[in-house]
Amino acid sequence: MADLPRILVVDDSRMVRMTLIKHLKGQYEVREECDGEAAWQTLVLDQSLHAVISDLQMPKLDGYGLLENLRSSKLRRLQEMPFILVSGEETEEERERARSLGVSDFVTKGAGSSEILARLNNLLALSAARENLEAGREAMVQDPGSGLFSRKYLELQAAQALAHAARYGLEVSILVLGFDTFDQVRTKLGNEVAEQVGSRFVKMLAAKVRQEDSLGHYGAGQYAIIAPGTSPVLCAAFAERVRQAVEVARVSVQGNSISLTVSVGLSSIPGDAASSAVALLELAGQRMHDAMLAGGNRIVSGVLNPGSARQMTLQHAVELITARREEAVLPHLAALGGQVLPLLRLMNQELGLELPLAEIERRLQDRAVDKK
Repeated sequence: MADLPRILVVDDSRMVRMTLIKHLKGQYEVREECDGEAAWQTLVLDQSLHAVISDLQMPKLDGYGLLENLRSSKLRRLQEMPFILVSGEETEEERERARSLGVSDFVTKGAGSSEILARLNNLLALSAARENLEAGREAMVQDPGSGLFSRKYLELQAAQALAHAARYGLEVSILVLGFDTFDQVRTKLGNEVAEQVGSRFVKMLAAKVRQEDSLGHYGAGQYAIIAPGTSPVLCAAFAERVRQAVEVARVSVQGNSISLTVSVGLSSIPGDAASSAVALLELAGQRMHDAMLAGGNRIVSGVLNPGSARQMTLQHAVELITARREEAVLPHLAALGGQVLPLLRLMNQELGLELPLAEIERRLQDRAVDKK
């Protein structure tokens, strides 16, 4: 008996408790409580419990309150503990409330042993798989120095995110980011310097991603982010901020000043018709390669044209010039000059500079025409 998994049954009806215990006898060891408050105290103190089967309507603390206590607990074992609600004549709104609080499953009152055992067995098997995944998490880290997850782990995280999205109607987006000239840096400066550059980039990414996102290796000089519950529009905006930050940065490693750019591929569900999590991840990777082939330093998604020109802000232009990346500003010079002209007119008026504003404006217009 000591080797059997232990389950907590909570119901204010002794008859219901005895019925549930009869169904579970032989496969589980059962502890019982008659109200939610007593059940909560038991769950906090008894670390041997593996799951809860609870009624909804109970004195002192009902099923909603007990479930909410578990999911908001600081103890991880309680946050993730399978919680089955014994359902009677609840409305769909009440069921939806239980789902929003994190109920694992429902069983109807009067259900037979086979149904109860099947649902409980499935939940405990899933919980065990999750624990094994977490236990092997460190072993699956490809780079102990960076602490990033391996590509295999990212595939598992993507599969979990897609399953959750399908159940609750949410979006999932995946970004794959890669250095455009990583192989050249590695050839010219060696693997050690290239890895140091990658480590600095990883630290920057890790500081920007959310706790619920997963950041890991995709390939040499390439990284992937699994972003559950995030729209492709928000992910594209994030990717653009990262792209700009890398573009203006000058990385100094072992006395070498290195200028880099990144290309980004973006895929998402339900926007892209991917058959699996692996396919969605590979689609983002392919789009990253498409961005590199199109010239690099850009973002490609299902809706963004890889060859489309980006509108550069004045602030970003100044950052690029400061970083001695004037060549990146030149294609946008006409548009930027048009934005600066009002300021130049004011300076000309207030400081008496006698700038040839008409000639500057004419040349900017000619440049704009030549670029079309």
